[in-house]
Amino acid sequence: MLGNPIGEIVWLVLLILGGGVVTGLLAGLFGIGGGGIIVPVLYEVFGVLHVSDDVRMQLCIGTSLAIIVPTTVRSYLGHKKKGAVIPQVLRAWMLPSIAGVVIGSVAASFAPSTVFKIAFVIFAAFISARMMAGGDRWSLGKELPGRVLLGVFGFITGLMSSLVGVSGGAVSNAVLTLYGQPMQRAVGTSAGIGVPITIVGTIGYAIAGWPHMSQLPPLSLGFVSLIGFALMAPVSSGMTGYGVRLAHWLPRRKLEIGFSIFLMLVSLRFLATLV
Repeated sequence: MLGNPIGEIVWLVLLILGGGVVTGLLAGLFGIGGGGIIVPVLYEVFGVLHVSDDVRMQLCIGTSLAIIVPTTVRSYLGHKKKGAVIPQVLRAWMLPSIAGVVIGSVAASFAPSTVFKIAFVIFAAFISARMMAGGDRWSLGKELPGRVLLGVFGFITGLMSSLVGVSGGAVSNAVLTLYGQPMQRAVGTSAGIGVPITIVGTIGYAIAGWPHMSQLPPLSLGFVSLIGFALMAPVSSGMTGYGVRLAHWLPRRKLEIGFSIFLMLVSLRFLATLV
């Protein structure tokens, strides 16, 4: 394919499938979509396929959002069956998060994302330290804030998600646990808000990439690669159930430590992109 050795293509396919396994486990365990893993893997895949640097990152983000859709839906349904979803948070976050996704989808096509990456690194490092030290000692309150402030958090979650190709679980998890919500309920609710975020984000990136079709690889729907979606989505979706069961089996402290490690890795990943 495009002059690349068969062995190299096979290796890339294995990377995508391996990324799908990890993505599904993380989605069920922490209520995240796994975009922090999907995007860098796809970036290398599309590099080997000689996709233009002008559209390569947008294609990674759009494809990541598409891949995350079935994974996030399955994670949400799994947690909902266990009663680990906060309905009032979903209602308060729904429209603001969608607005954030729409704005992010438009802005990502022309605005530099450096400022958002730096802000996310600082935020993720702060929350990671809080989780590692023990969540009960760091708190913004014992009860959830009012609808207006919840809406602001929802907007930020949607905007950040559309800029980096994730479902927003890292942001929403941190917010909910800072307001005293148990990790299991934070995880389930994060998966729930990730459903509209990923669906709207996928549609937004498909539309945003339509004018650039001449620069995109075959079988692309705007900034969404149907090939990448077909390879990774089934695997990640199939592994989500195992992550859900693990999340409800592990004690809270272990979930906090695991989530802290995840945030550290995300911070390092974004720092690396700024070098």
